[in-house]
Amino acid sequence: MSERISIHANVCHGQACIAGTRIPVHQVVRMFANGDSLDYLLRAYPSITREDIFACLEYADSLAEEQVN
Repeated sequence: MSERISIHANVCHGQACIAGTRIPVHQVVRMFANGDSLDYLLRAYPSITREDIFACLEYADSLAEEQVN
């Protein structure tokens, strides 16, 4: 997992969040998927960076990736 994504039981009920924030990964991914631009996300959440957003997308991708055995 990226150092930009953290999961702690006492933060947002254990949901994956951008490290050092209470911004859930799923919220960023959902906004991006619904057409919000990178610039919009950065304005909506001024405490995060482009790299944080990309880390959210990479995290979601890793969860969605099919495991081939």
